[in-house]
Amino acid sequence: MRTIVVVVAGAFLALGNGEATVTVTAEGESVAVPVRVTGVEPEPKVGFVQHVLPILSKAGCNAGACHASQYGKGGFKLSVFAFAPGEDHAAIVRDRWGRRINRMEPARSLLLLKPTLAVPHGGNRRLEPEGTDFRMLAAWIAGGAPGPDGNVAAVVRLAVEPNRRVGQPGYSQQLRVWAEYSDGARRDVTHWARFDSMDDSVVTVTSGGHATAVGRGQGPVMVRFEGQAAVAMFVVPYAEQIDLAEWSENNFVDRLALEKFREIGIRPSPLCDDATFVRRVYLDLLGALPTPEEAKAFLDASEPDKRQRLIDRLLGMTGDPAQDVYNDQYAAWWALKWADLLRLSSAAIGEQSMWALHNWLLASFRENKPFDQFVRELITAQGSVYSNGPANYYRVASGAGPLAETTAQVFLGVRLQCAQCHHHPFEKYGQDDFYGFAAFFARVGVKGSQEFGLFGGETVVVVNSGGEVTQPRTGKVMKPTPLEGEPAPELPDRRVALADWLTQRDNPFLARNVANRYVAYLLGRGLVEPVDDMRATNPASNEALLQALADDFVASGFNLKHLLRTIVSSRLYQLDSRPSEENAADSRFYSHYLVKRIPAEALLDAVDQATGCRTKFRNLPLGTRAVELPDADYPDYFLRTFGKPKRASTCECERPKEINLAQVLHTLNGETIAAKLADPQGRVARLAASNVPWEEGVTELYLAALSRRPKPEELAAWAPFKDQCPDLKTFYEDLLWALLNSKQFLYVH
Repeated sequence: MRTIVVVVAGAFLALGNGEATVTVTAEGESVAVPVRVTGVEPEPKVGFVQHVLPILSKAGCNAGACHASQYGKGGFKLSVFAFAPGEDHAAIVRDRWGRRINRMEPARSLLLLKPTLAVPHGGNRRLEPEGTDFRMLAAWIAGGAPGPDGNVAAVVRLAVEPNRRVGQPGYSQQLRVWAEYSDGARRDVTHWARFDSMDDSVVTVTSGGHATAVGRGQGPVMVRFEGQAAVAMFVVPYAEQIDLAEWSENNFVDRLALEKFREIGIRPSPLCDDATFVRRVYLDLLGALPTPEEAKAFLDASEPDKRQRLIDRLLGMTGDPAQDVYNDQYAAWWALKWADLLRLSSAAIGEQSMWALHNWLLASFRENKPFDQFVRELITAQGSVYSNGPANYYRVASGAGPLAETTAQVFLGVRLQCAQCHHHPFEKYGQDDFYGFAAFFARVGVKGSQEFGLFGGETVVVVNSGGEVTQPRTGKVMKPTPLEGEPAPELPDRRVALADWLTQRDNPFLARNVANRYVAYLLGRGLVEPVDDMRATNPASNEALLQALADDFVASGFNLKHLLRTIVSSRLYQLDSRPSEENAADSRFYSHYLVKRIPAEALLDAVDQATGCRTKFRNLPLGTRAVELPDADYPDYFLRTFGKPKRASTCECERPKEINLAQVLHTLNGETIAAKLADPQGRVARLAASNVPWEEGVTELYLAALSRRPKPEELAAWAPFKDQCPDLKTFYEDLLWALLNSKQFLYVH
């Protein structure tokens, strides 16, 4: 009797044309499944791109640690994840006098003997002898080992079923993977897809796509096939039932956060107190501490909506000029953030250019310029780098390739560097995508000018009439093409088409990237981490929240203040930073506020404000705050020690978040704090010379450093220490030194 189909590890393997019935039995129940097989041929046509390369990819042969390493392995080199099929075919069929295949006896080909360990192989066993993949490779060799077919349909999308599963520990799920091709075909490619767990503590997965929930939390499984990638999300709640009766919603952020808390089984911490909130929101929105007077005014206010009123005042959104007085502080703080991303540095572009771009950034945030306009002005900038600040975007990064990398990472949150040389290992972008995107900048050039005379060395950014980008592997001239889009229309200035695409309301990248970055700035962690690595295989911890924030940002007209207001107005932002026993392990879902270190510039300003002694910076007037510094590097030991970046990279990671020993020693014993505490014009000297009771002096120091009044038990603890000090000035110095070295001062909490 002719066999039509067999079942191998739960999958059907067709052996002949015809009809059959497969019986499935589980827990005493049986179901008969009719199966009809067509298209089986005695001598199958096995394609190199369609079949051979997926088999090699599945086996890991073309991974970076194996034959796709820089020099290959054992004299055999393949391209990374098969991004160069022609080169791979030559390496298999023609290299080393064709010794890797045997057309007369395909099963005796070295290509099959090594991965089955019939002969020694440093990569261990990669194929099962006489298995399906073995037989397909043998059939390809027997058919003449044909090379890539230029007309073969390409995979354009990958889908995994189910793409989401929620359940208790121990549940398992067989994943199914579908590939959609450019000719409209849809094929089950589960057998040849690669599966990897992104969190082995939550879910494990076999090479065949059988996933098992092994722990609690949320863990994605990454699926890859032929340059495309997808993710299946597995959720295992920490608790089956949680009490969320105390939760209230200030806006849609809280509604979507609540849905995630319910799904993941985590109960959030309660709200923070007013003192914590006022300090947190000042530092997050302005990069500054509230003054003691501002802190007292907020703490003593009794209005039920005082938090929202404060948010609106800090953002200048009350409509009352008498209250909207923080705009300069706001502009300086957010200009600093974007100066880091845009790598603003006089060492790279010169002092005049540095000031031009800095002043443009300040003006943009001071007037709350819509972010789509902000992006457009940068992307399409031209003219003098002295008089047109955004033109310096093309001085910081020059050349089509670097500009493509910078633009993608800063504005799209996409890291394209890998795709410059080979296909991204965890993403769908390859060399065609990189050089197609780089083609937007192919005609941007610079020329010299002496118009500014005294300053000399002026550079003018111009758009040339010609210039192309060539794909180095194929030699093909690339048309300017957005990521995942069609070639853009040819315009005199190609960047206009890029700006049009970037700022479209339905652009899938820009708004999500900005929303994610601002969540990270305010909540201590992005919904996607790292924040500038947004890809299909790095899913958001709360996808619904990220998309909702992006949509709301677009609907607001790309209003950055609106985005900030939405996040800080939420209950989620206002949670206590102290975790409960139930949510202590959570660092991804914002069940408690994530403590973050105050950045170097804001920390120095906080020290200055608490001590009443300002830092003098080179070539700038006394009173200039550290967050207002335009340049990347100043000869200030405190700023260097606490990680002010030199702006050599567009990566957020250039500004370190971790504390180190040098920082601890500097706050404990360094000259900066010691000198400011002893300053005869500082806060300590003024308090010591006043006649206020010592309790009032202590209260002022607490308000100046921690934005709160001391607790009764704290005053009681300081009383005997005061009596041991030789004078009140020494007492105040020691007290403020202790406060400045406390975690409550050094962190946003």
